[in-house]
Amino acid sequence: MTNPRPADAARTPELISPVRTIGHRTFDFSRQVAVMAIVNRTPDSFYDRGSTFGLDAAVAAALAAIADGAEMVDIGGAPFAPGPEISVRAEIDRVVPVIEAVRAASDVVISVDTFQPEVAFASIHAGADLINDTTGLRNPDMVDVLANSSAGVVITHSLAEPRRPFARPQYSDVVAEVAAFLTERIDVALAAGVSAERILIDPGHDLNKNTLHSLELTRRFAEIADLGYPALAAVSNKDFIGETLDRERGGRMHGSLAAAVVAIVNGARILRMHNVGPAVEAARMTEAILGFRQPARLRHNMGETND
Repeated sequence: MTNPRPADAARTPELISPVRTIGHRTFDFSRQVAVMAIVNRTPDSFYDRGSTFGLDAAVAAALAAIADGAEMVDIGGAPFAPGPEISVRAEIDRVVPVIEAVRAASDVVISVDTFQPEVAFASIHAGADLINDTTGLRNPDMVDVLANSSAGVVITHSLAEPRRPFARPQYSDVVAEVAAFLTERIDVALAAGVSAERILIDPGHDLNKNTLHSLELTRRFAEIADLGYPALAAVSNKDFIGETLDRERGGRMHGSLAAAVVAIVNGARILRMHNVGPAVEAARMTEAILGFRQPARLRHNMGETND
């Protein structure tokens, strides 16, 4: 069986070190899309509404996502969205036991969604492989924590202080401004000693962006991927999908999968998703259509008789 040839329409950005070892797993992001599951140990997360706030529920959700094909699990203890302050101690107490339990059970890539340097430090020492910073490394202490570790980082675009409202965000060109922000924050990380091979990027769908901004980011995702770092699309069940389709949180899966596929075609290489099983199948199908992988089997019209 010959290797498939990537389709001419496939967006295959020139990546800095496309083959990445993150934790115990290796990815070839020139031909591969990884699915990152979302596990929130918070009572007020926008989608799960606290269903995985309990420790046992959070660990069970992570292990179920791994069984469904997630290559990464993103564990969060404090949302970015506006709300009451959560102490560093409380956030550590939420995420570290989940990290320890998942690490004991699996070699999956463990990511921690935090903007607190102390939480990042504790998480890395508990076994986390990635820090997913929704503030884009705006805290210099976070940069220092990463520079003094071997962990990778997801640098995400946002404008607001965490847990603070940010009314009516304005952009003259949302994609260009997001790309410029990410470029500047990448330079900060590199200057501090975080190697390029440890950096991933995320344009931050819906983070201080309205629905039209997030749709444009999805449509022009190639401009983010062209920065040269594996790009993450966090489109799952977000408000831009709900507003586009007039669907509440429980009815956004199909729209999320459509947005994810468009992002892949335009260069996304990690999908951060709630509905892991469907997302994995959408990613594998899109990889095959783009010529990145072979079908699992070939039988239809391959023999002397039609099947």
